[in-house]
Amino acid sequence: MCGRYVIAYDPQTLVSGFSLTRIQPFDRRFNVAPQSTVPVVYETREGERVAELMRWGLVPHWAKDLSIGAKLNNARSEGMADKPSFRQAVRRRRCILPASGFYEWQPVTGADGKPAKQPYFISPTGAPFFAMAGLFEAWRAPAAATESSDIHATADGDWLLTCCVITTAANALMAPIHDRMPVMLAPEHWAAWLARGNTDAASLPALMQGLPEVAMQAWPVARAVGRSSAEGPALIEPLPVPSPPPAN
Repeated sequence: MCGRYVIAYDPQTLVSGFSLTRIQPFDRRFNVAPQSTVPVVYETREGERVAELMRWGLVPHWAKDLSIGAKLNNARSEGMADKPSFRQAVRRRRCILPASGFYEWQPVTGADGKPAKQPYFISPTGAPFFAMAGLFEAWRAPAAATESSDIHATADGDWLLTCCVITTAANALMAPIHDRMPVMLAPEHWAAWLARGNTDAASLPALMQGLPEVAMQAWPVARAVGRSSAEGPALIEPLPVPSPPPAN
């Protein structure tokens, strides 16, 4: 976790919710997979809050190539401040990945008696999006590799912005589905989480207490979401409730 999520909110909700001064356009998507380009909210060095597109899959600034990003879609909150891949970003480059909801797969026994997985869609109640805690990095290819690498051109030159989602142990709502879930920040903690001036990693656990179970809802969805090529709002529709057997 987290392996797939949904971006279906109105961009204006980010502008108003985070007091953004700049936002890059993005498409609504109902099956966002790792290595996709996603909108990410962060605070610039000048103290502005902006939403820019980044690749989902963190590439540390010291990486020699992009391949490590495929392994760093998520960062476990436990001990992340001490891991070489994350420790600098934990202190200086925290961000928020807004999500209309996310998917998780529950191990079940199929009709044939064999192990299977049932996908669930988990979404917020009473809010347009979850504020998933994340980290971001800016990576630049070595000069000799620039022409052949998959580089994202930005205003700063040949830099690639990448991100990851921070995860934690499941709460009571998620535990029957999966043992992990994204760290979802409460609105009162957004400012402190994004603050570039706060480099004290010891202060962060208090911000990552997550949302109460009543702020979340979950329902099973069709297995089509397991295909990365599948797309559209039908993916988040609840499965039909089976009809009760006829009375004798």
